Amino acid sequence: MQEFDWKEKHKDKISNATTAMKLIKSGNSIFIGTGCAQPQHLVNTLVERSAGISDAHIIHLLTIGDARYVDEKFREKFKMNSFFIGDNVREAVEKGFGDYTPIFLSEIPGEFESGRIPIDVALVSVTPPDMNGLCSLGVSVDIVKSAIANARYVIAQVNGCMPRTFGDSFVHVSTIDTLVPFDEDIAQVPVSEPDETLRCIGQNIARLVEDGSTIECGIGEIPQALAEFLKDKKDLGIHTEMFSDWIIDLIECGAITCAKKSVNRGKIVASFCMGSRRLYDYINNNPFFEFYPTEYVNDPYIISQHDKMVAINLGLEVDLTGQVCADSLGYRFYSGIGGQVDFIRGATGSRAGKAIITMPSTAKNGEVSRIVPHLTEGAGVVTTRGDVHYIVTEYGIAYLHGKSIRERVMALINIAHPKFRNELIQAAKAQKYVYEDQIELAWDKVTYPEEMERYDTLRDGTEIFFRPVKPTDEPALVLMLYSLSEASVRTRYFTDKMTFSHKDIQRVTNIDYYQDLAIVGIVPGPSDEQIVALAQYFLDPKTGAAEVAFVVHDEWQQKGMGTFLLDYITQIAKQRGVKRFYAKVLPANKPMLAIFHNSGYKVNIEFDGEVYSITYDLTRQEKQE
Repeated sequence: MQEFDWKEKHKDKISNATTAMKLIKSGNSIFIGTGCAQPQHLVNTLVERSAGISDAHIIHLLTIGDARYVDEKFREKFKMNSFFIGDNVREAVEKGFGDYTPIFLSEIPGEFESGRIPIDVALVSVTPPDMNGLCSLGVSVDIVKSAIANARYVIAQVNGCMPRTFGDSFVHVSTIDTLVPFDEDIAQVPVSEPDETLRCIGQNIARLVEDGSTIECGIGEIPQALAEFLKDKKDLGIHTEMFSDWIIDLIECGAITCAKKSVNRGKIVASFCMGSRRLYDYINNNPFFEFYPTEYVNDPYIISQHDKMVAINLGLEVDLTGQVCADSLGYRFYSGIGGQVDFIRGATGSRAGKAIITMPSTAKNGEVSRIVPHLTEGAGVVTTRGDVHYIVTEYGIAYLHGKSIRERVMALINIAHPKFRNELIQAAKAQKYVYEDQIELAWDKVTYPEEMERYDTLRDGTEIFFRPVKPTDEPALVLMLYSLSEASVRTRYFTDKMTFSHKDIQRVTNIDYYQDLAIVGIVPGPSDEQIVALAQYFLDPKTGAAEVAFVVHDEWQQKGMGTFLLDYITQIAKQRGVKRFYAKVLPANKPMLAIFHNSGYKVNIEFDGEVYSITYDLTRQEKQE
């Protein structure tokens, strides 16, 4: 079969870059293709042949590669306006001879179509046209397709190195005014190895991703770190604004199948990608990938149609009320709104969806906290406190949606870097966000013992999550304690009525995890975790003896919960050098007496006529099998 000669077929449209640039006049608005698909040859020629051009307006999303048009010497020739600030134009924006338009990515095509953002000439990259005259936009469809549709003139660099991608990624050669054949390597974005902080963030995010979830995640070190912890997941789907090399390993290990997607089932959907040559070769003519314009991919309604949609986006800082800044450092514009709000709102509208903002807890090599009492002066809010759901740092997960200011403050402080936590508590007290008597711990000496977390299965098959208590558990713990029956209150607290004030309960939830320890039993609740059991010990460091106490919610009694808790907290106590346990038990509390009798230890019991005093040795007596 004779090879198709597209240059002969479309020779009337073929030109060189120098000639093509003559279409551009002073004052024109020039669109440049996105990301790694920036038509570098056309852009370089535009700059080099700009002698007769003045006041041309260059607009683009994010571009990778040279941006010589922002050099100060070209200020009279080119005015740049970006919808997202990349490394190559950030200095120009800071110096005031580059501009930035904050806008939701999903809404940019509408601005082109309405003419509110006019386009005279679009400079784009395409694959060679096939025998039907179709050119693929390759690695960047995003807002490029809309720019082509609304430009007066379209100049396309026909690049044989561009991968051919499927989906709504094709433009017919008839919509292109000038074809400029020029092969050149597509810009690559290096894959960097995430550090331990980012790996912890990735691990925390992975805990929120269920099997069968559809994920939105971009490029950078956090997605790369997250991918490591998604390899054991099943039937993940992808509907994302962009992706990078991290996606390949998840496909090849079988984690990503897209078999459970609600929309575009069996397909990875994106609007652009940036990565290595390996990635570009992988997506080339690969029907598993489909690229669609931004107005589809970033449409919150389309996003919300995916069950278990998980949107993962980056923040620069978040204040204690949950306002997220993601595009600026104070008055300095740094990146852009991009698709963050599109996907946040789409994911929250999804059935069982999760909207996640993530960031390291500190910046500037640990010198400043990214969780702050108030946003830096000049910083803008991208995700509002009403839109925010999950915030994730290397120190854990804070769920904020539907929470009060006080609850938000405590949740965010709990995932801040420990060295800033008391400073944040003090600021919150000054603003009356938390109670004046909120406990401040020596966080440099208090570390949440994540290694103590474990799952167990009760007699009825229910899976329970046991973990050390956290300061953020106060509302859930109070809810559990006040819902106890009078009988349960009497057997635990030796009184018919008990109040559980903030002053008292915070002593349970704000502990050092060594001298005092509390373990809670967790089940999924209507909005968050529901506490159904509590085990505590209080150590006397002089004697090495610890008082132990338990309470299990009435609905969860007689399921083996108390046995699990006693065994669990005993193991921890032994590891930490506790010598002896003692407890007080009312005669009517026969289930608890039975738990101690069946503990496998030699239990000493004394009765004073009202209460049983129980003791057993953890050092000299071995546990009986």
